[in-house]
Amino acid sequence: MNVSPEWCTVWFLVMGVMFIGYAVLDGFDLGVGALHMLVGRNEKDREMAINAIGPVWNGNEVWLLAGGGSMVVAFPHLYAAGFSGFYLALMLVLWLLILRGVGIEFRHQVDHPMWREIWDVVFSVASALLGVLFGVAVGNVLVGVPFNADGTFQGSFAVMLNPFAILAGVLSLMALSLHGATYLAMKTEGDLQERARKYAGALWWVVMALLLAITAASFVVRPDFMHNFLKAPVLFLLTAFGAASSITLLLSVKAKKDTRAFQASCGLIVSVLLSVAAGLFPMVLPSSRATQAAFKGLDIYNTASPANSQRTAFFIYLVGIAIVAVYLWQVYRTWSGKVHAGEGYHA
Repeated sequence: MNVSPEWCTVWFLVMGVMFIGYAVLDGFDLGVGALHMLVGRNEKDREMAINAIGPVWNGNEVWLLAGGGSMVVAFPHLYAAGFSGFYLALMLVLWLLILRGVGIEFRHQVDHPMWREIWDVVFSVASALLGVLFGVAVGNVLVGVPFNADGTFQGSFAVMLNPFAILAGVLSLMALSLHGATYLAMKTEGDLQERARKYAGALWWVVMALLLAITAASFVVRPDFMHNFLKAPVLFLLTAFGAASSITLLLSVKAKKDTRAFQASCGLIVSVLLSVAAGLFPMVLPSSRATQAAFKGLDIYNTASPANSQRTAFFIYLVGIAIVAVYLWQVYRTWSGKVHAGEGYHA
């Protein structure tokens, strides 16, 4: 097969942009959902929280589909191995995404407090579980999964629930909740805004503690993680960017500069995920320690489609992403203001 290292690298970057874009954009939706029953003390506050994400939540999920599509086109063997091995987890993700949408839409179909309460709980629980599952997935990519000698996934759903992956899942939930709290503080007013700020301030300390813990643990489960950083010291700028984003986030929350706090939260998520991608490159799904001797893992070369396919798909991708970017710019510009009590839900 004619594989081009250059095009493989380009598509690694493209796929990274897609998944990081999803984490940043749909991440605050998930965070708002996870905090929904905690920040929203009454019906008015919960309605405001839903209104804050109402115009954008479904569009934000496009980035997850785009990431999956990029994988199919550029790295079909990764798609085949990863999705078959994580089939149950994938089904859980799909059902939870459906339940989130159903929870948002159905709560407005019957004008009764109990009906809305039920769907608020569904929305909140589904959002929180999605945050955990996405973190568990990233954790398993770092720790590696069991392969046989020909690169066939040999694990089960239980294999995913290892201590490192669970720690990553908890970190993901807390980080996305922090992200959602900063978004709510930016988009709302009054008591809901104040509670969102308090949650953001408290969650910052939790996220920092978990980040330190998982950073230390990553050197145990992936001893070679720093190889690329030592080879190209410029990558340490990602660490500096993450530290600067963290400090800016805390100071902005304390100063009640909500827009800057949300931007810093975006920067923190981007820096963490870019650091993970930089540490793994060119691997995309490493083998676990137990099976590494038989098969090193999946990288951007042994999973790639032919160079001609990647080249053609890239130019098609540029057209599609330009359309999506214009759409999202228009949506976010139209709904750039704050939400207020008493406003209707915008589907």
